[in-house]
Amino acid sequence: MPQQPLADAVRSLMDRARTDLAELVAFRSVADPRQFPVEECEKAARWVADAFAAEGLTGVRLLDTPDGTQSVYAELPGPAGAPTVLLYSHYDVQPPLAEDEWLSPAFELTERDGRWYGRGAADCKGNILMHLTALRALRQADGGYPVGLKIIVEGSEEQGAGGLERYAEAHPELLTADAIVIGDTGNFAAGLPTVTASLRGMTVVDVSVRTLAGNLHSGAFGGAAPDALQALVKVLASLHDEHGDVAVAGLTTDQTWTGVQYPDEQFRADAKVLDGVSLTGTGTVADRLWARPSVTVLGIDAPPVVGATSSVQSFAKASVSLRVPPGTDTKATQEALVAHLEAQVPFGAQVTVERQGNGSPFLADTSGPAYEAMGEAMAEAFGTPMVASGEGGSIPLCNTLRTLYPEAEIVLIGVEEPTTQIHAVNESVDPLELERMALTEALFLRRYAELRSV
Repeated sequence: MPQQPLADAVRSLMDRARTDLAELVAFRSVADPRQFPVEECEKAARWVADAFAAEGLTGVRLLDTPDGTQSVYAELPGPAGAPTVLLYSHYDVQPPLAEDEWLSPAFELTERDGRWYGRGAADCKGNILMHLTALRALRQADGGYPVGLKIIVEGSEEQGAGGLERYAEAHPELLTADAIVIGDTGNFAAGLPTVTASLRGMTVVDVSVRTLAGNLHSGAFGGAAPDALQALVKVLASLHDEHGDVAVAGLTTDQTWTGVQYPDEQFRADAKVLDGVSLTGTGTVADRLWARPSVTVLGIDAPPVVGATSSVQSFAKASVSLRVPPGTDTKATQEALVAHLEAQVPFGAQVTVERQGNGSPFLADTSGPAYEAMGEAMAEAFGTPMVASGEGGSIPLCNTLRTLYPEAEIVLIGVEEPTTQIHAVNESVDPLELERMALTEALFLRRYAELRSV
């Protein structure tokens, strides 16, 4: 096969990929100084910068973004007439949550049952290794790169602070490219090559309820004194109807998804839904995940069970996330959510709703040469045709890039798949998926250069 040397090169680099991923996972790079020292992010950024510099990229530097974090930038001009491809990923990670629930240390890459476990092993440090391994394989097999390259690795994607978006808007020349590969998604199922064609947008609000000047003894005052926690629970319960569909006035909830479908039993297995527990909402799983809005209560400030006292609560607070499909105005839906929360508070309780960040939904144009090249690369690397799916998550940078560079094709791929458990305990990556996606990206860069030179 003409591409066999490239496949062999990727395979020969997998031990190095594991070693590098272990080093990168060891950085506790949660971009929140309230939880982990900022030095952990700084060390991760420096590691990423050094790694790309070692692959021959130039202009490597750390960008101080407006949210106080650092993004890594690198570039390398391509052969005369070659297109430029921007490769994106992020080195910051979600908090490990309950570290005692991990079967192995969260920040120590551990192999178990053929998978590599650790926070960020898939999201998104595994995707950084996808980029690195693809570039290394091209250097090993071809002696160089067929396209011009730009690299941007973000330092605060998981926090949604918008630092890189604002930096790009202030320096629009920096990330110009003919095609942009966003390495922050993954395949619909392991072994099924997938491009993500749509992303839901997201808005977050914090709702606070206050009923009393201070907590009261539940025996002396309970039954008549208005309980702030009870009021908050009523508000949160009103966000969904009896079927589990979103019940916020002004939001459309009957959209349908026409692409690849997600069978109920496959979703139950992927989501690890317990026996006897029903899925929520109506319509197909794909409708609910990719075409309709969803509301999630992200957290509640209330007394924990251990150490709780016999008190009527005077104050309670929750963080509420709303995801919306393409074609939806995120700001308008945030206002609809705020109005709903304010209207549902019982007892005449005092309510405050604080608007947090917004991220617009994204719908890709899949008709250009970058998608043609990616389809051919995926079919060769996986031995099966590429499919397109949606993604319930949000990547706000995509719309910023589309606005700044309307002619650039944006392609979303990655090493993640349903069993990686990103954002949860025991996150992992399948090394075979990493190998095949690295080969896909290397083949894509070759084929895209060929298509653009015709």
